[in-house]
Amino acid sequence: MKVKVPYFLLAIAAFILFAGCQKSIVAKTGMVKFTFRNMVNTAPMALDATTYTNAFGETYTISRFKYYVSNIRLTGTSTKAIENESYHLVDESIPGSLSFSFETDENTFSGISFLLGVDSTRNVSGAQTGALDPLNDMFWTWNSGYIMAKMEGTSPQSNQAGSKIEYHIGGFSGVNNTLKTIDLAFPAGKTLIISEGKTSNVRLEADFNKWWQTPNDIKIVNLPVCTTPGALAKQVADNYSKMFTITDVVNN
Repeated sequence: MKVKVPYFLLAIAAFILFAGCQKSIVAKTGMVKFTFRNMVNTAPMALDATTYTNAFGETYTISRFKYYVSNIRLTGTSTKAIENESYHLVDESIPGSLSFSFETDENTFSGISFLLGVDSTRNVSGAQTGALDPLNDMFWTWNSGYIMAKMEGTSPQSNQAGSKIEYHIGGFSGVNNTLKTIDLAFPAGKTLIISEGKTSNVRLEADFNKWWQTPNDIKIVNLPVCTTPGALAKQVADNYSKMFTITDVVNN
């Protein structure tokens, strides 16, 4: 006697078999590590120790330099990988902040993209923790939000007390929005290969001297201080968005 099995029971059995197979497929993952090296022209940045000269012949020293890197993604022809909870404060005075890593699936990538600054959602989310903690001295108020990038130092061309220069660049909305999306392709002939259990490295340089020029001329003698959102902050951000280059990609 032939026993007929109801169609819905066959369907359930097939689904259970398929789900079991899916669970047995575990994505292979590796790590990508980003390392930032802050420069002034071709020289590594040295806080409080070196006098630099900008394109206008003005001299200056740097005592503080830090900026936010967020919303990091690896990009390829037909794929991308996005870091979760992606907020990092790169601070020249804290060597450990110059590098960070995240885990992602095996794949091959041709470039990276990140936001220079803190996205608008987090700017209106109030006091937070980690890289976004107000104790990092990179937060104004819930209305003004985060300082995206900060430089402090001195210059004999400054008319401020103590010859100080200060650039606290922020503003996350409207015509003077200072948020900058940075898209960088890897050097010619280089690709990033994420392999199971291994860490591949992306090395970047940030040239501070880009803050002064292109497309806007920012002369210390005229503009030694910018510490509020507005048109000047937008001009500085337009300049410093050009400061990043990828110097090497090392696969392991």
